[in-house]
Amino acid sequence: MFKLSEIKELIKLVDQTSVHELEIENEGARLLIRKPGKTEVVNVSAASVVPTYTQAVQAPVQQHSALPAQQQTEIQQSAAKTDNLHPIVSPMVGTFYRASSPENGPYVNVGDRVNEKSVVCILEAMKLMNELEAEVKGEIVEILVENGQLVEFGQPLFLVKPE
Repeated sequence: MFKLSEIKELIKLVDQTSVHELEIENEGARLLIRKPGKTEVVNVSAASVVPTYTQAVQAPVQQHSALPAQQQTEIQQSAAKTDNLHPIVSPMVGTFYRASSPENGPYVNVGDRVNEKSVVCILEAMKLMNELEAEVKGEIVEILVENGQLVEFGQPLFLVKPE
């Protein structure tokens, strides 16, 4: 469970950075902090609603449950293409780097084979460089973020076709 002082400190930190949203899970508790001024379009079903703590001032969220038939078809086709793919997600908020330094080549490219211990990128958080391992054996089929891009906790970075 989060202490009130910890929540206040996290809100201050988010407010002072370019991060628009921070989500943390700890011992079964989930904390979501969003900056005001961001409008979202969200599809929500009754089964997927999870209570969250959010910053008091928040932009309105528009909810739509019905999409045009063409969009629904495109979403279903996209989901079918990625159903058998394993996402490698960011375990933290940080800056994504494909290589250990600008002079070195990237850790992985599309088409490269990886195993559970293969380093796929570096995530910089609070001036610490953290190597991220694939955690799955397979082939990199898509790199979803750009080098130097700020990434969120849980954001997919790579798609891997498992072996």
